[in-house]
Amino acid sequence: MWRRTTMLLLAGLAAAQPAWAADPPSLAVFDLELYDTSGEPAQPEQDARLQKVTAELRDRISASGRYKVVSLPAPASAELQRCDDCAITKATQSGADLALVGLVHKVSTLILKMTLILREVPSGAVRGTWTADFRGNTDESWQRAARWLLRNRVLATPSQDAAPG
Repeated sequence: MWRRTTMLLLAGLAAAQPAWAADPPSLAVFDLELYDTSGEPAQPEQDARLQKVTAELRDRISASGRYKVVSLPAPASAELQRCDDCAITKATQSGADLALVGLVHKVSTLILKMTLILREVPSGAVRGTWTADFRGNTDESWQRAARWLLRNRVLATPSQDAAPG
């Protein structure tokens, strides 16, 4: 009896494995872009923040095993917020199944919002749009927003992702 129960339990666990566990979809993670409506002078450290947070997004997504992050030709951005299909075209060329684009909207030094959009390739269908408002234009605040989005939205299991946004 114990053996049969154990076998059924193991079979149930195997069936509960997510589909991506065996063969994760390939994902093109594009460089984060900045949309600055603050009217403040450009700050060179913001370019460094964009690169640093983009690299961390790629590393954490890859390390999750949920997606296989594919390489993109440099530069991996081209003002994607102004060209809706450019990301899909580049992701298709890189052989990706999905594309992740991100935008940081800087309203002021205090008020910022990070948005990540996951789209299917080649259809362009949106699989998810997630945002995080954050305060303070610092390395730490940008990293915390990106980590929160990954943990609670992009890489969240369906039960964790019950809240909208």
